[in-house]
Amino acid sequence: MKLVRTAAKLALEGEVGLVPTMGALHDGHRSLFRAARAENETVVASLFVNPAQFNAAADLAAYPQDEARDAEIAEAEGVDVLFAPSLDEMYPPGFSTWIDVDDAGAEGAARPGHFRGVATVCVKLFNLVRPQRAYFGQKDAQQAVVIRRVVRDLDLPLEIRVVGTVRDEDGLAFSSRNVWLSPEERALALALPRALAAGKEAYTLGADAVRATRSSFNGMQPDYVELIELGDATVLAAALRVGQTRLIDNVLLKGTLS
Repeated sequence: MKLVRTAAKLALEGEVGLVPTMGALHDGHRSLFRAARAENETVVASLFVNPAQFNAAADLAAYPQDEARDAEIAEAEGVDVLFAPSLDEMYPPGFSTWIDVDDAGAEGAARPGHFRGVATVCVKLFNLVRPQRAYFGQKDAQQAVVIRRVVRDLDLPLEIRVVGTVRDEDGLAFSSRNVWLSPEERALALALPRALAAGKEAYTLGADAVRATRSSFNGMQPDYVELIELGDATVLAAALRVGQTRLIDNVLLKGTLS
C-alpha cells in the first residue's frame, strides 16, 4: 500500500474506488474497503479528520486518531493508496469556497453546517482522486444521500455506493465514537438499536414507527427520531447522547440505498 500526503503525488490507474474516512477505522470501514475492492482496479482510502464538519471544537479535539493502526487495517483489506493529506493541503490559506446543501431535518437540523462541511470535503476528494465510485455506510444514510444529491446536481462523473450497516455482536452499530463509551454507557447505548428495531416492527404492523421508537427508549431522551425520505428509500433515524458521546443509527423501512 502506498501512503500519499499530497494531491500532486496521486498517480492512479484504471477504475478507481474511493472510501472517504476520518480514520479510527473499524469493521464498518472494512466492509466499505471490501466493497470497493470487489468493484475496482485501484482502491483509495482517504484519511482526513475534517474540521469543517464538526460543530464543537472539543468534539474535534477528542476525535480518536491513530494513523499507524489505520494504515495497518487499510493495507490488510487491500487498499492500494492511503491518501492522508494535511489540513493545509485540503484547506490552503485563504480557502473560502463551500458547497451549501439543503440539509434540513435530522442531522442537518441537529448539527447546523455539518453537511456543508461534509459536502465540501467530499467534492474536494472527488476532484483530487477522480474515482469512478465512492463508498459510504448506511449508518450515515443521510450523509450518503446528501452526497448523492451533490453528485447529481453538479454533474460529477462518479457513482455513490451505500453499504449496509455493520453491527457488533450486541447490536450496536460500529462507530469511531464507540471507544469513548464506558461499559456502563455501552449498555445504555444499546437502547438506540433496540428502539429502532421496535420502530421497524411497528412499521411492518402498520403502526406509528416514530412513536414506537420513542416509547422504547425507556426514559432516555433522543436528539431526534424521524422518518427520512432518501430518494426511493425511507429510513427511520435517531440520535442519542450517552454521557458525552453522541451516537446515530437508522434502519431501512422500505426501498434500497445501494
